[in-house]
Amino acid sequence: MSLFEMKLPDVGEGVAEAELVEWLVAVGDLVTPETVVAEVLTDKATVEVSSPVTGKVAALHGEPGDVLAVGGSLIGIETDLAEVSSPPVVSTPLPSRPIAAPAVASAPVASRPIAAPAVRARAADLAIDLHTIDGTGENGQILHTDLDRVLLDHESAPPSHPTTPPATTPPAAAASDGRHIVPIRGVRRKIAERLSDAWREIPHITYVDDVDVTELERLRATLNARSDPPSERLTLLPFLARAVVLAVAELPSLNAHYDHQAETLTTFDAVHIGIATQTDDGLRVAVVHHAEQRAVADLAAEINRVTGAARDGSATRADLGGSTITITSLGAIGGIATTPILNPPEVAIVGVNKIETRPVWRDGAFQPRQVLNLSSSFDHRMIDGWVAATFVQHIKRLLETPALLFVDDV
Repeated sequence: MSLFEMKLPDVGEGVAEAELVEWLVAVGDLVTPETVVAEVLTDKATVEVSSPVTGKVAALHGEPGDVLAVGGSLIGIETDLAEVSSPPVVSTPLPSRPIAAPAVASAPVASRPIAAPAVRARAADLAIDLHTIDGTGENGQILHTDLDRVLLDHESAPPSHPTTPPATTPPAAAASDGRHIVPIRGVRRKIAERLSDAWREIPHITYVDDVDVTELERLRATLNARSDPPSERLTLLPFLARAVVLAVAELPSLNAHYDHQAETLTTFDAVHIGIATQTDDGLRVAVVHHAEQRAVADLAAEINRVTGAARDGSATRADLGGSTITITSLGAIGGIATTPILNPPEVAIVGVNKIETRPVWRDGAFQPRQVLNLSSSFDHRMIDGWVAATFVQHIKRLLETPALLFVDDV
């Protein structure tokens, strides 16, 4: 027997390190090339890493929460060197398919429930055994709604004789004075790092203007009245995405990536629109690729698909990467104005605030109109204030005259 040192493989183009989320094996376990040994987190997605060889786990290098370098030691496996034939296997996203149980010669091993890390963490906090739940997601994936169903079933069950609740490990360390210290790991730590870097390194300029969307809302209501099924009802986002596509066609420097180290600005013919999406794991940017090739209805369907995948944990790396400009919206709670932080290396982000009825002076009198504010931020190193204002004004004109959204040459 020889000791094979399994390295952390390349888990994505341009990724130099990844956070260890969870070990799925322990020292002494038997593994095969079909055994998923760990989950790791990049700045894009959680991915699974499989063993490249058959053998017995001799050592685990790192603890959950550690940041490991690509190419660094991950696991030591006792094996016959003649059996080593391929590099570690990376599968993504998590979860996207059922995971094969390790093939071992001893007692049968139960298949591992399919669930995103956030779902696993919540189940652990609630002392819920995932093996007892039938997932309603794709391929039996367990979703947060499945955990909610278990809780509701428990609350509606008739009371029984008192029992001692199982001991669980608290998610945070409680100090004697009532403070609770929570270690920041996983997606939240990635978000904190990226936002800190963006705010520290990029001089932001934020431009806010109001947009009268009365006519757009009238059009949207008419289209939704004809929607069949109702689940395909249009929100504001696909219209805004269409407006962004037309606006960057006039101002291509907004659909770009800036590389400070190389001192280059790369503009793109393709418009890959990121949609900032709140998930149980934190904020993710789901990406609608080639938005310039999509009509409003197609944009709506793709926005629903990628944001839904981001929320339920089934998004691929492609679904969460490659954006060239981003839209962020807080929906009905969007407030009057926000100051969005850029999604590097992009140079522009368009923020949407809530729609409200305001008195607007038109044709010699005040009229009730539906108005929202756009709060958009730009990388001031590359985008001057005049260009930023021109971009937002172009979007405003398109949204206030929605017929223009359906004309290519505007």
